[in-house]
Amino acid sequence: MSIIKTAIGRRKFLKSSALAGGGMVLGFSWLASCQSLPEEEVLAMPKEWFEINSYLKIGDNGVISIFAPNPEFGQNVRTSMPMLVAEELDVDWKKVIVEQAPYHKEKFGRQFTGGSRGIMSRWEPLRMVGASARQMLREAAAQAWQVPIEEVSTEEGVLHHKNSGQSAHYGEMAAAAAKIPVPKEVQLKEVKDFKLIGTSRKNVDGKQIVTGKPMFGIDYQKEGMLIAMIEHPPAFGMTLKSINSDEIKTLPGIKDVFSIKSYKEDFDKAFFDTNAFPEIVAIVGNSTWEVLQAKKQLKVEWHPFEAYTEKVKNFRGTIDTKNVPAGLESSTQHNAIMNEWTNKKGTIARKDGNPEAAFKKAAKIIERTYSAPFLAHNCMEPMNAFAHVEGEKVHIAAPIQIPSFIVNTLATSLGVSEDNIQMEMTRMGGGFGRRAYGHYIVEAALISQKAKAPIKLIYTREDDMTNGIYRPTYQATYRAALDENNNLTAFHVKAGGIPESPLFADRFPAGAIDNYLAEEWSIDSNITIGAFRAPRSNFMAGAEQSFLDEVAEAIGQDAIDFRLELLDRAKQNPVGEKNDYDAERYAGVLQLVKEKSNWNQNQENKSRGVSAYFCHNTYAAHVLDMSIENGKPIVDKVCCAIDCGIVVNPDAARNMAEGAITDGIGNAFYGELTFKDGVPEKKNFDTYRMIRMSEAPQDIDVHFVQNEINPTGMGEPPFPPIFGAVANAMYKATGKRVYKQPFLGNEQVLG
Repeated sequence: MSIIKTAIGRRKFLKSSALAGGGMVLGFSWLASCQSLPEEEVLAMPKEWFEINSYLKIGDNGVISIFAPNPEFGQNVRTSMPMLVAEELDVDWKKVIVEQAPYHKEKFGRQFTGGSRGIMSRWEPLRMVGASARQMLREAAAQAWQVPIEEVSTEEGVLHHKNSGQSAHYGEMAAAAAKIPVPKEVQLKEVKDFKLIGTSRKNVDGKQIVTGKPMFGIDYQKEGMLIAMIEHPPAFGMTLKSINSDEIKTLPGIKDVFSIKSYKEDFDKAFFDTNAFPEIVAIVGNSTWEVLQAKKQLKVEWHPFEAYTEKVKNFRGTIDTKNVPAGLESSTQHNAIMNEWTNKKGTIARKDGNPEAAFKKAAKIIERTYSAPFLAHNCMEPMNAFAHVEGEKVHIAAPIQIPSFIVNTLATSLGVSEDNIQMEMTRMGGGFGRRAYGHYIVEAALISQKAKAPIKLIYTREDDMTNGIYRPTYQATYRAALDENNNLTAFHVKAGGIPESPLFADRFPAGAIDNYLAEEWSIDSNITIGAFRAPRSNFMAGAEQSFLDEVAEAIGQDAIDFRLELLDRAKQNPVGEKNDYDAERYAGVLQLVKEKSNWNQNQENKSRGVSAYFCHNTYAAHVLDMSIENGKPIVDKVCCAIDCGIVVNPDAARNMAEGAITDGIGNAFYGELTFKDGVPEKKNFDTYRMIRMSEAPQDIDVHFVQNEINPTGMGEPPFPPIFGAVANAMYKATGKRVYKQPFLGNEQVLG
């Protein structure tokens, strides 16, 4: 068994009478059993709760309540994270209730859902929570029965002393256990002893979701609450000049109209303080309908802003200088500037061997350029937030991926102490990185402060889609040098974008080729960008894997065998020391998908594409089968292989893979946001094409590599490689390579 120190987490085990009563918990449902049961069979609630630590309460009847610390937006951490606690606690899952933890830095640590690091970062800490509680319960039983603690065992929430025949369920010892100090170290189970981890458990919120129970931020209601909406500049590069507030205030149901600025002038921005329009107009009224009608009559003057430079603390804690140019940008201008970089030299990020000499000696050079447009997140639930600012006290309820990163901004903008901010985390109707940027919460709080009332801020779909924080537009040029025997002798990638580079210089095929060169570039823009499911990887994987397929064809090798040969070189005799992937695990997913897809068997009337990629510490490979019907590509099946270490909840992991694959196919075919004179040319789903249910793959077959490696990312890794699989299958189906996303464009928008 693994023995770990609990000292690193002991502050998170603070007792709290408020939490013990469940008084500050949003969305706690007495019917939220972890097993789907008819209401008449639901767990009986205890008469009294005993808090063992800040994550865990035990009722006098043996029912267990576990706090899910991280926000939830569909990846099922509200089920999987409590499973980690329950595993080490050794409790019957049927007796577990899950509560959403509120924001509380000291009790719950970094409550961050993003970067596919949820389970990975909580793997030991949450197991430690359960193991510590189990140890305290055993000690309480040992003291009560006057026996050595080593003789007290547990099984599904029951304590046993086999020698004397004594037993008690956890609830009977909970009061005594709550008084016992947290142990300084605990033993964690070996993988072979897991009973719960690795088994499929249904989403604890499943029934509430399908029956339409209020769980999301957009559902939040509070007595006396007013509705607020915003108006932001119509174009990037513009800011507020004036508004006709007096006229709007006379309209039915309208309480006030005013402008707000999200940040104080001297505020030091952090990475997630990105906001395209920090000065906006707010309209406050009694109802959504009345505010929406007033918004339509609002007359605002905007004017261009001057170029400026700002300092931003990045995700790693260092300071970046960001140049924000003036002007109204257009996609045609962007494309022209990016195309110029095809013939320019970028900044060298990595160089192995002598690639210049290898290209000069090459018998054949393959060169291809790939590009992708800006993308909008388009979460199903538009941005929204509830805020009530009463003097120094602030109450927030909002769908947010990273609550801890917005608290300092809130406190500074409102002029209050961070300790006075209470934040409930609602379920999110989609996140994908967009809800890591919490400017809409700051806006809601500032509106509440000025209106002196509780308010709910609601973005319209148009507000949301035109507000920035997009996936950037990218371009990458790849070159491969072949000798007279069709051997690959050199590889060159030059990648850049607006306003960031997507390059990962140390990823495959770096380390597998003697002569390798990676360059990058970027172009400043006033169009704001941010994390979009598998940032940067979501473009680079498609470009890289499409190019590798074309190189394999030129060499005359099978697409999978070509990749495996390169990976074998990286495993046996790697080039360089900075390669950020494990070649054996990478090859493992390719071998598994080759086997499970029956790669070497002809699929009648089907065209097949393969792609594999490493990101967020996980390896994923896809084989996609495509057919052509009435001139349109149809994805018939996707076979997927993933190595993400130990799979905590296979059903949930499979669901994430299926969602990522479907999402990726839709973006590959249709995703695109363009600009003209700073104005987004698509503002709602009538013009921004999304994948339809009828276009989703008819079959998605997901397989996991079985190992005992600690869990890694799952929400993002299956997304990037699907772009390459689609492109490679389209080539097989049509005989034409695709180099520019979207592959199909936006035809048949509603038809």
